[in-house]
Amino acid sequence: MTKDRKILMSISISILAILFLALFIPTASSRVVAAIVLVPASLVVWFIIKKRSILSINKRQVLLLMTVIGALWVMILYLTGIHFGFAMSPTPLNVQVTLLYIIPVTLGIISIEIIRSVLRAQEDKAVDIICYFTCIVADVLIASSLSRVTTFNRFMDLVGLTLLPAVTANLLYHYISKRFGCLPVISYRLIVALYPFFVPIVPATPDALVSLGNLLLPIIIFVFISALFEKKRVSHKRTSVVSYISIGAASLVMISIVMIISCQFSIGALVIGSGSMSDELNTGDVAVYERYEDQVVQVGDVLVFSNGSSRIIHRVIDIEYTENGARYFTKGDANEDADVGFITDDDIIGVVSFKIAYIGYPSVWLRSLFA
Repeated sequence: MTKDRKILMSISISILAILFLALFIPTASSRVVAAIVLVPASLVVWFIIKKRSILSINKRQVLLLMTVIGALWVMILYLTGIHFGFAMSPTPLNVQVTLLYIIPVTLGIISIEIIRSVLRAQEDKAVDIICYFTCIVADVLIASSLSRVTTFNRFMDLVGLTLLPAVTANLLYHYISKRFGCLPVISYRLIVALYPFFVPIVPATPDALVSLGNLLLPIIIFVFISALFEKKRVSHKRTSVVSYISIGAASLVMISIVMIISCQFSIGALVIGSGSMSDELNTGDVAVYERYEDQVVQVGDVLVFSNGSSRIIHRVIDIEYTENGARYFTKGDANEDADVGFITDDDIIGVVSFKIAYIGYPSVWLRSLFA
């Protein structure tokens, strides 16, 4: 191993290790920690590692294209607000937001893209892999500190809303950075990351759907840019068609799963996490339910209903009709006593139609780690 490669590997591994350790620092603003780590790291990479210029006649075109795509994605999110509604921005622009959000996020994104562009230009496969995981860890750190992931729901939010989209996004960023430089990626990322801080209202689109969009959008952008700027051999056309069909099929499956889980169709799904409904619904089963839209509920129906921040699946054992509407009394089949109090139509989420046995066990196991 040459001296230059030793320095390259040492710096790459050190940055990854420091970022990974920074994930566990207890902090109210992981974005600030990310900026504190990434800015010096980018300076070290920029001044110590030998830079190689990226030769591409399409740099400006791709920069403009990524800027437009970023703006279009924001417009699409706002169009979804026509269906899901709008809400006031949770982070209105002020001095505190500027110091704790806008500046750290901007510095973090610019720094990690400088690091990526220099490391990717070294033509070293091992460094490429290290760089890829470094960028994913950086994205997670900018979003959240692992010290704040204390419950199963927060863990799943981190995985679904941050980690999985970062996996596909950084594949795209790796591709663009290597061929067209870091500026297109920086422009796109800043638009997508910072727009909520500069507008008074934001679309109330469910997080699951936004996450799915963030997961699939990089794949679409990659296919689009590679089709525009990469020369394809005729012999590869059949392979490309198969690849596009595979991506499309996988995308449809993922969209269907997410929309079912978030109940955007007329059906939804929920993993059974307790034994209160055994033997009808056992721990690890997935209950598939029809979304409640004022259909008739009868004694014996199994309902999915909200109880504070939780969702419960129990059977209706009695119904009382009053001037203010129906009162439903429920009980778990395996419980000795009925549930305390009653629920109303406003509490009902859905009526269980059938179950799929066992497939929810991974979710139950993960949840048990945070118990």
